[in-house]
Parts: sequence; structure tokens; C-alpha cells
Amino acid sequence: MAVEERVEPSRTAEGEGSAPDVRLESVTKRFDDVVAVDALTLEVPRGSFFALLGPSGCGKTTTLRMIGGFEEPTEGTIYLGDRDVTDLQPYKRDVNTVFQSYALFPHLTIFENVAFGLRRRRVKGGEVRERVTEILALVQLGGMERRKPRQLSGGQQQRVALARALVNRPRVLLLDEPLGALDLKLRKEMQLFIKGLQHEVGITFIHVTHDQEEAMTMANTIAVMSDGHIEQLGSADELYERPATPFVARFLGVSNLLEGQSLGDGNVRLEDGTVVRAPAAAGRTGPVAVGIRPEKIRLGRTDENALTGEVTESSYIGVSTQYIVSTPHGPITVYVQNSDPGAATLNPGDQATVSWSPDSTFVVDSEKERSE
Repeated sequence: MAVEERVEPSRTAEGEGSAPDVRLESVTKRFDDVVAVDALTLEVPRGSFFALLGPSGCGKTTTLRMIGGFEEPTEGTIYLGDRDVTDLQPYKRDVNTVFQSYALFPHLTIFENVAFGLRRRRVKGGEVRERVTEILALVQLGGMERRKPRQLSGGQQQRVALARALVNRPRVLLLDEPLGALDLKLRKEMQLFIKGLQHEVGITFIHVTHDQEEAMTMANTIAVMSDGHIEQLGSADELYERPATPFVARFLGVSNLLEGQSLGDGNVRLEDGTVVRAPAAAGRTGPVAVGIRPEKIRLGRTDENALTGEVTESSYIGVSTQYIVSTPHGPITVYVQNSDPGAATLNPGDQATVSWSPDSTFVVDSEKERSE
């Protein structure tokens, strides 16, 4: 894809240095009577690694395609820096895109694949060689210039696609589920590689994925999307430790949500009358759901909040053992670290007490209230 030369910081217009690299204002996209993206307003800070995370059909890929110019918004405005690019064709935007399919030219060498965009922009031969050699070294493919794509592994092909996109020095790099075709081990290696690459080049990366762990591993900031809007935006630890909605709590990792009534003083009365401490509920009254992550729960009455039940499932998963404990409030998932080989284990049918610290408790809206 041919793109304009990236504006280097030394040549940036006055006042633009502090502007976000990407800004969406009330952007809506409709396909006939389906609203794929609903009045989305979003800023992507300069030089950040930003992830759009959500299930299929949430609008994340449509949002990315509108930023890249492959889809035209029905309403709203898209900016790159201070420039309105809403009506610009993709090749006129200072962005490049890496797709899941890589889209490499099979008949061209690795060198010519990477050089393709530079030649389209009529960059001179000496500079083409210099820039292609430099970017191939950066993605750890130096010495492979004469190979064809079929001679490379999936991870190497992915790095060629990254090199081809970055050699033009775009303002923003768009990543459309680029690791989806790789096996699990290679995908994890590439997550760390791309994260390090972004830190090295300092270009804004916007990454679309449905994989929660991938987004948390790679991105500085994550926007969790559902039904065309953003449910919550923040860092991985903010979203995981303090989810704002039941959707975020359940989508980003595993959560145990217990329905109850907040009493306004940091206590929540569960449906059977049990009262649990939840400092996050202080100052709030009415129906809520108390949330606890499985790894924050202990077996045995070791913390202030406690419930009793019966073990219904036990699964050894290597680093930890997963238990499902049936309680009056529904099944509770517990992860117990396998750090002590001699630790006692529970079996289905055993009675168990689960407990957790009030400080490990988060509070979100009641799911029952939302469904009514």
C-alpha cells in the first residue's frame, strides 16, 4: 500500500506534538439497518500501543477499517493528529495496515516485498536499499533478503509484513488480528516481539484482537468493545482489577459475580442474607454484583469474606488447580497455585469453605437489573 511519508517530530506543525495520533468524534457506521459502530468517540495518544478488544461483531474491526480508510463512516469525523481524514482514500492517509493473511507477494523476494511501497513512492535506489536493510535488521531478518515468502516460517512471514508496513514510516500502524494464523507457542513469542518492536520504533500501534491475554500482554491501553461502543477503556491492570461493568468483568478473564444489595457503608447483603465486606461499594446503595477473581479466593476460612459449598469439579491445569464450588449463590471458580507439591487436594463431593479479602472485591451493576 502506498502511503505518504510520516511527518517526523522535528517537522511537526506547531501545537501538533501534543495532539493524539488518532481521534474519532461521534463516529457511527451502519450497514443497512445494522449499527456496527455507535457514536464512538476515542483518542489514541501519540506513540502508544492501543488495543481494540472484544468479541466477534462488537465493531472493533470496522473501527480499525474506518481509521485506515477501508470503510467510510456513516456519521462522525476521523482525525490523524489535527488533520481531518474522514473522506481521504487509504493511500492518502499516513497509516499502514498489517493483516492476518500477511498479503505478501509470493513471486517477489523478501527484499522486494519490503521495498514495494518505497518503489511505488519513487524513493531512490540507494535510499531503498538502506531503509529496507535497516528495517529487516530491526525485525531480525537480516541476511534473508533473497528468499521468497514460501521459504520462511509463519512467524518470519509475519515479520516481513511488519517490515513492509514500517519501512514507509507511517504515523500509525494498524494491526488487524495479525497473529490469528499462528500456533499458540509462536503467537506468544510474536506478542512479545511486536511489543518490543513498537517500543523500539515509537510509532503508534492500534491492534484489533478478540484474545484477552494478547491484548493485556501487548497494549498500554485497551478499549473493551461491545455492541459498537466502548464498555471501558484503561490499562490491563485497571480493567482486570477494577472492571466497570459485568461485561468487562466476564470478558477480561474469569470473574465470580454474586448478586446482592449494597448497604452504602461498604457492606453488601447477598441474596441469602450473608453480608460481605466490599469497600468498593461504599457510598452506593441498591442492587449490585460483588466480583472476585478466582485466584484471589482461598480454600478455607482464612479471609474475612467466606462462603461454604460443595466441590463439583477439580481440574489440574499445570500451574494451578481449578475448583468449581457449588454455593447458594451459584458456582464459584477457584484457582489454587500448585506451588507446593505436597498440598492437600479436594475432590468432587468434598465440602469446602471459600474466602477472600474485602480489598480483593470489586463491585459492578447487578446483572439482574440490567436484564429486566
